[in-house]
Amino acid sequence: MKAIGDVKVLREQLADWRHSGEHIALVPTMGNLHDGHMSLVKIAREHAERVVVSVFVNPTHFANSGDFDGYPRTLERDKRRLKQAKSDLIFAPDTDTIYPFGVDNATSVTVPALTNDLCGALRPGHFDGVTTVVSRLFSIVQPDVAVFGQKDYQQQLVIRRMAIDLSLPIQIICGETKREEDGLAMSSQNRLLTDDERATAPKLYAFIDEVGRGLAAGQRNYLELESAVLDKLLAHGFKPEYVSIRRAENLDVPDRDSDELVVLVSAYLGNARLIDNLIVHI
Repeated sequence: MKAIGDVKVLREQLADWRHSGEHIALVPTMGNLHDGHMSLVKIAREHAERVVVSVFVNPTHFANSGDFDGYPRTLERDKRRLKQAKSDLIFAPDTDTIYPFGVDNATSVTVPALTNDLCGALRPGHFDGVTTVVSRLFSIVQPDVAVFGQKDYQQQLVIRRMAIDLSLPIQIICGETKREEDGLAMSSQNRLLTDDERATAPKLYAFIDEVGRGLAAGQRNYLELESAVLDKLLAHGFKPEYVSIRRAENLDVPDRDSDELVVLVSAYLGNARLIDNLIVHI
């Protein structure tokens, strides 16, 4: 497995694979890889002969420079994990490679739809940072397939919309959320939990799972269901940002014709910001 940071060298390797008729899948990450990322690599392998994993800590992803500076850089460990997972190549560029004119002067990509609500309302400009860096990775790698995780549900919808709107010839695949044995969604944020908070954290998913079972049983008072989860989160020491039931396809408020819903939740537990979701067919 190769690790490349230079765009020219990367494209030479990609050209060789394409010349041989091989398809290329991209798994974009910020490194500090866990089993959830490995599950996405496995999905990528099922859809293409070659798998590229990008490892780039994107400065526009973070609300402040302290969070960016404090994000774990674990490239050597990530390389070992990706080698075991049979990834073909790691693309690990530096900031100047991704933003040759600097972050402040970078051309940006904005997806107006889907980005002004939920996480987008709480973190203004966050999704602009996501779509800008992902569009750059797409332009550099030009994959046939790109794989993202369901845990960041709003994010994968935004990226899917961007790909359609820009007529990008890339199949966007969403992999199921990988969970710990107790139900907690795997996340780099989990490292910020204390032992007591780690014992409490699985309740986040347990509470929205209760909502899912209620919806499947015919409950349709969405505000009442959302409010009940907010109360439970507060009672267990969470600081909830939102609990919301939406249409799974576009995050619209549900109507009587909705047959697939998604329950979304975001909450702080100590210093960790935890997000999760559950898709429900009704």
